[in-house]
Amino acid sequence: MSAQEKVRLLLSRQNGKPVLKPNRALVLKDAVAIRRPRKGEATCITEMSVLMACWKQNNFADALCSTEISSFYTCVSKAQAAMKNQSEQSLHQGRLPPKQALTLLKRFPNIQSEI
Repeated sequence: MSAQEKVRLLLSRQNGKPVLKPNRALVLKDAVAIRRPRKGEATCITEMSVLMACWKQNNFADALCSTEISSFYTCVSKAQAAMKNQSEQSLHQGRLPPKQALTLLKRFPNIQSEI
């Protein structure tokens, strides 16, 4: 017995009152809520704090803190590459961003009648 048949059976009035009383139509919406993605945790904080401590010791001279600056920038580039790789993996797992889901739902709307 498929899911549609079960819902149809629960909504039928053959046995008196229906077992399932929906307060809305049993139809999917044509829109998805657009939520901001989670920011996640901060990266490269230790490198940034070492860089700021170096600046403070050397009166904010960039030339004296070049190793700290380069280590901070390499950490940032690694973190950005990891975030990009993670976003590409989430697309391959079958989860769409809300904007893409909205465009697909507008192109292929759901049937507006109940089962």
